[in-house]
Amino acid sequence: MASQKQIIETLMQRHGRTFASELGVDLRKNTPSPLFRLLCYSLLTSAPISADLAMRGAKAMAKAGWTTPQKLKTSDWATRTRILNESGYARVDEKTATQLADMNDALLETYGGDLRKLREAAEGSPKALRKRLKAFKGIGGTGADIFLREIQLTWDECYPYADKAALSAAEKLGLKADAAKLANKVSREDYPKLMAALVRCKLAKDTQGVREAAEA
Repeated sequence: MASQKQIIETLMQRHGRTFASELGVDLRKNTPSPLFRLLCYSLLTSAPISADLAMRGAKAMAKAGWTTPQKLKTSDWATRTRILNESGYARVDEKTATQLADMNDALLETYGGDLRKLREAAEGSPKALRKRLKAFKGIGGTGADIFLREIQLTWDECYPYADKAALSAAEKLGLKADAAKLANKVSREDYPKLMAALVRCKLAKDTQGVREAAEA
């Protein structure tokens, strides 16, 4: 039987990549544009659509030049709908195009387009951060969890963060379904990668594959 260390090493080899890195975003900069792009991805993943299509939609938004709230503000609904649809983000493209505008308007009005101000308003509380993220129209619990899970690389008050999806995958792999105990298994920098790896494993239905590879 594979040890927890072997399982984690195998898991990281197969799936250890954050969603922000796949998006091409460096959250360590902690500047408005990377934070905004993560927020947009969080909104896209809140819709009833696959993670792959949400990622394609987020990349298409960046390719269209909508990498800041100010740039997205200049777009129109028809163009947003078309860009999302062409990226494969169909069926909910029209609704999401509206939600993106609503979220963007709220971000500009409440926080001047800078999510670091949302962080300041939360006063170091992850629960307050989650509540404020969910206040954006279109971002549900899943989207808020994704944002917090990824941003903990930079926002120390969120570390160690683990959402239900990551903890569920950890339990199926025979790991402790506890954020603090999982954090003790890897470095501070690798912890967000571990959380992403757990979720990717769950999405890929690769639990058995990871366990078998760890035992080999």
